[in-house]
Amino acid sequence: QVQLVESGGGLVQPGGSLRLSCAASGSIVSISFMGWYRQAPGKERELVAGAPTTGRTNYADSAKGRFTISRDYAKNTVHLWMNSLKPEDTAVYYCSALVTTNRSFHPYPYWGQGTQVTVSS
Repeated sequence: QVQLVESGGGLVQPGGSLRLSCAASGSIVSISFMGWYRQAPGKERELVAGAPTTGRTNYADSAKGRFTISRDYAKNTVHLWMNSLKPEDTAVYYCSALVTTNRSFHPYPYWGQGTQVTVSS
């Protein structure tokens, strides 16, 4: 099995910054994608930023220019730096990864438990 453990959420004032981190562990053979999603109350979960192992990182339009995603391939971790935060960024942020394990032939999506980000004065 694979576990994704997130950290770094919290309360921040508008215009502030936060860094989210996610570490994957378990019977990992390879990870083809790591990314961050978010879900605000009453809304669907949406991709915020994605970092495929091959290919370019991608961002939601709302995150472009303010958020930066990066991966540490040696540590199976992904970080999301969030700057110039706005109240509309308030949501539960979820880490996700496409992982091939020693029991699977194909990548399978795994999710973290979620971390709350609240932007408010």
